Order: sequence, then C-alpha cells, then structure tokens
Amino acid sequence: MFTLAQEMPQDWWEVEALFDLCFAPGRTALSSYRLRDEVPPVAGLCRVARDQYGNLGGAIRCWPVMVGLHEALILGPVAVHPTAQGEGLGGALVRDTVARAAEQGYARILLVGDAPYYARFGFERLDGVEMPPPTNPDRVLGLALVDGAWDGVRGTVTRLA
Repeated sequence: MFTLAQEMPQDWWEVEALFDLCFAPGRTALSSYRLRDEVPPVAGLCRVARDQYGNLGGAIRCWPVMVGLHEALILGPVAVHPTAQGEGLGGALVRDTVARAAEQGYARILLVGDAPYYARFGFERLDGVEMPPPTNPDRVLGLALVDGAWDGVRGTVTRLA
C-alpha cells in the first residue's frame, strides 16, 4: 500500500536517486532535460509515493515549457522502484498528476513516452510539436485538460524563460 504526497524539498535527492536507478545512466543528457535546466519544477505537481514504512516507491515531476507561443506542462520523469513495479503505482502517479494539473487550471500536458502505455490516460501523438533532437516524433504525446487545448498548437518545445 502506497500513499501519494507532495514532494518536499528534503525528498529531492532521494527522488533523484530513484530516477538514477530506474533510467539509463545518461538520463540527464536527454533532450527533455535541456528543457528543465535552471527551471524549477511545478512544485504542486511533484509527487512521491511512499509505503507504510516511509520507503520511496515512486515519484513524478512536471515542468513548465512553451510549445511555440503556448504554455504547457511536460510530464516526467515518472519512476517506480523495481520492487514496486507491476502494482499500478506508475498509473496512479500519472492519474493523480493529471487530475491535479486540471484542478490547478493547466490546459495541456505533453510528454515523451510509449504511446501504448500513455494512451490509457488519454495521451495521443502530437503532430507539429517538435521536441529538441534527437527525440523520436512518434513518442511526443499530449493530453488536453481543456477541450481543444491542443487545437492549432504547433512549434518547437522550448524552456520557459
């Protein structure tokens, strides 16, 4: 049993260690990390999942970005500790974050990920939205939190200045 909670400043390094464990060693060299350089995450959308003993089982973060002239959130990274995988924790983190983003008035979320996995949360491939290279365009997915939020949104994804 895991409880989802707000990530606190003292959780930062433990969450970073989880991301290191779950992703390739060069994860911070990925193009999505260039969008996060020197930009703080959206604190209210950074969540952790802890078991009854306080052990970190999963984490998710969101960052503000621009798509052309439109603001958006980029969801990720999201990670689940190997000992907690297969229990639906990743899905719970995604659903929780999407719901919170909608409650906080955000219009659109994008991510770079596996379309078959994220389709169950409503994410679809975004045509005309370009992540920095070498991102595979088939993995650039979006979710409208407001009807039509992605309509006509095109362009390069850049850091929020």
